[in-house]
Amino acid sequence: MHEPLRPDIAAIIAAISPLDTAAIAAARARQEQLTKPAGSLGRLELLAIQIAGITSQEQPVVANKAIVVMAGDHGVTAEGISAYPAEVTPQMVLNFLRGGAAINALAGVVGARVVVVDIGVASPLEHPGLLSRKVAIGTANMAQGPAMTRDQAEEAIAVGIAIADSLARDGVRMVATGEMGIGNTTAASAITAVLTGSSPAEVTGRGTGIDDAQLAHKIAVIERALATNTPNRDDGLDVLAKVGGLEIGGLVGVILGGAAHHMPIVLDGFIAGSAALVAEKLSPQARDYLIAGHISVERGHRVLLDALGLQPLLDLDLRLGEGTGAALAMGIIDGALAAHRQMATFAEAGVSEREESKSNE
Repeated sequence: MHEPLRPDIAAIIAAISPLDTAAIAAARARQEQLTKPAGSLGRLELLAIQIAGITSQEQPVVANKAIVVMAGDHGVTAEGISAYPAEVTPQMVLNFLRGGAAINALAGVVGARVVVVDIGVASPLEHPGLLSRKVAIGTANMAQGPAMTRDQAEEAIAVGIAIADSLARDGVRMVATGEMGIGNTTAASAITAVLTGSSPAEVTGRGTGIDDAQLAHKIAVIERALATNTPNRDDGLDVLAKVGGLEIGGLVGVILGGAAHHMPIVLDGFIAGSAALVAEKLSPQARDYLIAGHISVERGHRVLLDALGLQPLLDLDLRLGEGTGAALAMGIIDGALAAHRQMATFAEAGVSEREESKSNE
């Protein structure tokens, strides 16, 4: 048994409904009438049908898009598990806010708004464009004890839910998950190991570009963290609190809140995927609202996507994070929905449909 979730989080989870089967059936029927051989647009057809079910619209429109970039620091960086120092986290947050990062460029291409959130950066940050929602001054070193308290983990989730609520009120209809936090591939690897039943060696990669000796050390640190904290695989919040990160918790909230508001949720890479594992543990229904933007080079990403039953849209050898892969995937989703809405049916275009095969002639 584990402790119940705080009421506001439990209420959001209760609000996540199954996909709209009538909208799915109507969208599937429309796909069968469009001027193309059935199935010839492959996964674009499946995306349109899924998003119809998410939005309860036969011909969905999700033009208003946002990419939420959650930022937080990790105490486990004291163990020397990253090729970059922790000071890079606040430096990159300011880069996002000034429009100088990859996510800014790619979000601009797909017309998505970038929302930058300080949920746990271990430095004071001020900028008019920053959402300051600091739950703690970074996490504690999970190799020596829990990364955060259960209350802090719940507060991080609540921050993400509140941001999803705010975006929904602003008319956002599709949200993507991005992050920044030196050390967060270590947290994501630990979460993935626990929630998929894998060994740390199977799901731990090179993160920012560490060498073989550093990778072996990183795996050993994660093994120590799991032995020290013994997270309960059946309790997603316990896993998040003991070996997760504040920005990962924030993304859990964005996923749950977005699903409650019937938004498609486009996952970025490994870190966002680990948040999805936690969200799915808290609400299995939330999985149906997820779209895997891409597969990263982090070895654990494939493991967690398989566990979630998700097939990535892109494979571009990305490993940056920030929401970059999700931003690119938004362009594909836009294309899938444009084709679904704008193509003529056979009847509208006056095009002959496929002839049924004739037998016994």
